[in-house]
Amino acid sequence: MTAMTVKARLELEERARLSPRAALSEASAGRDMPISPDDMRTEFQRDRDRILHSKSFRRLKDKTQMIVIPQGDHYRTRLTHTLEVAQVARVIARALRLNEDLTEAIAYGHDLGHTPFGHMGERTLDRVYPPGFRHNEQSLRAVELLERDGAGLNLTRETRGGILCHSGECLPQTLEGWCVRFADRIAYVNHDIDDSIRAGLLKQSDLPRGLVEALGVSHGERIARMVGDVVHESDDQPALRMSPEIQEASDALRSFLFERVYRAEWATREEAKIDGLMESLYRRFTAEPGLLPAEFHARALYETAERSTVDYLAGMTDRFALDRYRRLFMPSVNRFP
Repeated sequence: MTAMTVKARLELEERARLSPRAALSEASAGRDMPISPDDMRTEFQRDRDRILHSKSFRRLKDKTQMIVIPQGDHYRTRLTHTLEVAQVARVIARALRLNEDLTEAIAYGHDLGHTPFGHMGERTLDRVYPPGFRHNEQSLRAVELLERDGAGLNLTRETRGGILCHSGECLPQTLEGWCVRFADRIAYVNHDIDDSIRAGLLKQSDLPRGLVEALGVSHGERIARMVGDVVHESDDQPALRMSPEIQEASDALRSFLFERVYRAEWATREEAKIDGLMESLYRRFTAEPGLLPAEFHARALYETAERSTVDYLAGMTDRFALDRYRRLFMPSVNRFP
């Protein structure tokens, strides 16, 4: 008798343990290209590992979450945001008996296409690039086309769909994708408050009393309240949701952040600088695509210089973008090629 592989055992465990609403790895819609067999991992585990080992994932450590090019050791970066989203999403998925491996893969990949300087950089590319720019679409482009020198990561359709639909008008087709969509909002509104207080942009006492009463005083209390509400409201339901009360409070907390932090005077000043930097890079590379690295220049020959420039800029870390700007637009001081 042939021994059962680890993968077969894991798939059997999924069928026995997970909710009928969960996405089973053995029932995946598959990949665009054939892939070599793996007896140790399910298909969604392979997706997670491919994302985790990608260059795009490693670059997240030097991309802004909210505080631009943070100097302190404890501010979030795009990487730590991604890890927090994955943790929150997995808690929700585990409680609802959904597929944690698929949830984790989507969470790790959801921001791979984010620009340097956070949403400030995203808004510039959306303004200057005629077709527009949305980081969720760029994240999908990264895993489908840009990684592995143009070969992409060849992920399952479930993971790719969850990455694309973690934000924006597109709605996830799996409940695991919905776990990440909720977790993304829960994570960033709470850790952005934490970072704003650490940076002196807010005080704990600035938080509206009604929101504190509804969601909790501390960072941990608020996350627990939101996560618990999603789990309670979504148990045995066809879709994930929050209760009207917690949803209203969560939306109000996000609006508070836009008013007091995201659109505050300091953010407006920084965004003007970043907008000028990103637009300057975009104009220079589109006008002189020969300045692009070889793989992006080659792609510009059969797509467009604008498309290749956006791919190049979106993949940059904050510090790399600053270095490119200095080299292209500022005089060298005791520096030689």
